[in-house]
Amino acid sequence: MKDIKIYTTNWCPYCKSAKRFFEEKGWEFEEINIEEKGWDRSKLLEVGKAMTVPQIVIDGEAIGGYDDLMKLYG
Repeated sequence: MKDIKIYTTNWCPYCKSAKRFFEEKGWEFEEINIEEKGWDRSKLLEVGKAMTVPQIVIDGEAIGGYDDLMKLYG
């Protein structure tokens, strides 16, 4: 089983698409909503590759956003 973390916001359509992708694959993931945590976008650079959402981390490796996810697994 993969350790998946996805950093999201409430309004992001790509975040919703990434979560739906994981759900359809049956892959469990941990969602970290940066709005609910009160994070500034610059904090995303500490965990991911950019200041955009989603930022997806799989098995400790930052893979980037939704487009990067599709390149790897889509």
